[in-house]
Amino acid sequence: MRRVEPRQQHFVFADSPQGGEDDRESGVSDGRSFLLHTAKAGKTTGSTAPGEGRGLLLDEVMQPSNLAEALLHVARNRGAAGVDGRSVEEVVADAHRLLPTLRRALRSGQYRPGDVRRVWIPKPGGGQRGLGIPNVVDRWVQQAVHQVLGPVFESTFHSSSHGFRPHRGAHTALAEAKGYLVEGRTWVVSLDLSEFFDRVNHQRLLARLSHRVSDGRLLRLVHQMLKAKVVLPDGTRVVTEQGTPQGGPLSPLLSNVVLDELDWELARRGLCFVRYGDDFNVYVRSERAGRRVMVSLTRFIEKRLRLKVNASKSHVAPPEEVHFLGFSLHAKADGQVEVHLSKRSRDRLDRRVRELTPRNWGASIEDCIAQANRYLQGWVGYFRLCTEEGATVFGRYDAHIRRRMRAIIVRQRGRPRYLYRHLVKRGVSRKTAARVAWRSCGIWKKSNLPGVTRAYGNAWFHERLLSLRTSWQEAHSPVAASGQALLPGFEMPT
Repeated sequence: MRRVEPRQQHFVFADSPQGGEDDRESGVSDGRSFLLHTAKAGKTTGSTAPGEGRGLLLDEVMQPSNLAEALLHVARNRGAAGVDGRSVEEVVADAHRLLPTLRRALRSGQYRPGDVRRVWIPKPGGGQRGLGIPNVVDRWVQQAVHQVLGPVFESTFHSSSHGFRPHRGAHTALAEAKGYLVEGRTWVVSLDLSEFFDRVNHQRLLARLSHRVSDGRLLRLVHQMLKAKVVLPDGTRVVTEQGTPQGGPLSPLLSNVVLDELDWELARRGLCFVRYGDDFNVYVRSERAGRRVMVSLTRFIEKRLRLKVNASKSHVAPPEEVHFLGFSLHAKADGQVEVHLSKRSRDRLDRRVRELTPRNWGASIEDCIAQANRYLQGWVGYFRLCTEEGATVFGRYDAHIRRRMRAIIVRQRGRPRYLYRHLVKRGVSRKTAARVAWRSCGIWKKSNLPGVTRAYGNAWFHERLLSLRTSWQEAHSPVAASGQALLPGFEMPT
């Protein structure tokens, strides 16, 4: 791969110190302390006032407290290094030198965004999604710009837009969608925007920004970010003519700015909709009305917004057939709405469980459990939004995961006599252990025989393995629900 040196890194890191691992850890601690002090000093003195004086927004971006807070935010998100190979820890460790240098570069106009590293990740439904990873300093600047532009545009966004906005998220999006179903709008127009982040028109985006931002310096800075070259995995540098890199801190805000025009067009037409990023649904009362809305919206999106609708993934269907933010909504005859896992989410969890509990696992079962717990904790933290009917599947997943781990234990014992000795050691009677060890059947069937389930019962796993069902019940307990509803508009299960 041909090495590419991003231009801004030449002046930013010209005097970066060298040292060993201990020096780096010490530098990170000192750098973080410097950033915390700088950010706190700005809040104390009130040196920043985001949203005020739109003609001087770049000055707000360059405020030391704003830059310090931005780098702390980037550090919390961690993330991989960009093309230049500089890690987040290295940048934080040298923050006391980089911050004033970066301020001077922004003030003089010498700052130039570096190239963006392109990586490909698989999509759940097949294919690949391209992510752009800017250098850490570029992510730093993008976050600083986001902190200033966000408040400027937040008040102008439509209330049915829920993605990447403060105090909003999947729970508020699902609550609004539930309200439309209760009203009888039980047909969903689901439109998929094909390669949205790669098709954003730069001129239209900048024109939308200029409606609220009169600081030409900041608009030029955003334009430079959009035009940053992309470095492909083979080292090829590609000029960017359209699109915004999906992966930088500024991309979510820019996507909302682009699609805000669509939001207000939907509102002007009197349509009920919910949008989260580039994923949005329109709720209507009949299939015929849905077909009509799909045709007219496709025309508006492709002609006016210059984006592309993926016809093969767009459809008009009942809500239980629509994947929205990982969930599907089931409208009942009595007016209640249940929140279930969508089929795509179930399939994705099935694949991930197989990856986390492979039959040929070579390490200890404790390591396997620890790896599974890390994933399951994040998973249930999001999908706890399911209602009681939708969460019944959680118990079945718990049982399936336990059985897969028992199969790992059986396989690791190898020969029958080793499995026999192990089961006896675990307190299983010799007769029962012998029936398991020398039974003529496969590992999967043995994993569910009484001898194995007694040696490694549910109580043994309960002490070590996170239970999806138990975690859901704890999140929906009266104590957990007393502060704030998990899903506004939904009744807590009894």
